[in-house]
Amino acid sequence: MSVADQVKEIFNAMPANLNADAAKGMNAVIQFNLTGDGGGNYYVTIKDGTCTVTEGTHQSPNMTMTMAAQDYVDMITGKLNGQMAFMSGKLKIAGDMGLAMKMQSLFKRPA
Repeated sequence: MSVADQVKEIFNAMPANLNADAAKGMNAVIQFNLTGDGGGNYYVTIKDGTCTVTEGTHQSPNMTMTMAAQDYVDMITGKLNGQMAFMSGKLKIAGDMGLAMKMQSLFKRPA
């Protein structure tokens, strides 16, 4: 499966993989800017236990994550540790760092 297909699959599965309990009462927009092969821009809106994914760029997200599409796939599938990706510069985060810290508890890892 191509990186582009894997990225689309991950974003399509996000609403089903949302941990509704962890997202209860939350209202946030997370922008994902994925670069390189298979990359693209997506934003995820989390509102009171639900999640929607939109292709494109949001005007004022709470947090923006920028990384190579392949690194993103590796991070979501557990091949790349998110903290290590951030520390090594593979993952760049702008905005609400507290929200970034909650990402692992907000979404279940896809099967």
